[in-house]
Amino acid sequence: MADSDLSVGTDGKRERLKNANRQAILEAARSVFARTGYEATTVRDIIRETKLASGTFYNYFKSKEEVFHAIASSSAARFRPHLREVREQTDGFEAFIRGAYRAYFQFLSDENSDAIMMGTPHMALIGVRVDTPEMQAVFEEIRGHIEDMLALSETEEIDTEYLAAAAIGIARDVGDHMLNRRPVDVEGATEFAAALLLSGITGLVGKVS
Repeated sequence: MADSDLSVGTDGKRERLKNANRQAILEAARSVFARTGYEATTVRDIIRETKLASGTFYNYFKSKEEVFHAIASSSAARFRPHLREVREQTDGFEAFIRGAYRAYFQFLSDENSDAIMMGTPHMALIGVRVDTPEMQAVFEEIRGHIEDMLALSETEEIDTEYLAAAAIGIARDVGDHMLNRRPVDVEGATEFAAALLLSGITGLVGKVS
């Protein structure tokens, strides 16, 4: 075997190890955040949840804040295809809002299925943060979909930046409470969130057709 082949093999093995270590840290952090809450969690808590040395942690992340942002970005990235699917399969503004909420709450329930089964008390909404690039992309995507749907319904002009922020805020807070209820009621959360947002729009501009 040529030296170059050995180098490629070694580099590939090293890259797989790096990916595995990083994933182990993220999975450990998600578990600890769910169990004890973000504020109470320390880097030491996360390291204890893995089989890695403390020095290895700092090869990948500088702080628990960086870990949290990585989890948030990953979750937002995984949700985006669900959002696009809703947009492609729904006609009308109300149907889109209801479908988007249902997709998000179901995604949230699926993402936290292990924590739900264990009854962990601090299932923070990892993924719903507006201060990560990936979540900013989700925000703009939601805003764009809302603008498209409002245009089709010939609704009066409305501030879509505020509207997208309100839609995401409702998702975050209702979803937080949904996760802590037993059983987890995706449909109930969907109907409440959609009704709340749509009734608010009606109050602003009249009935949305």
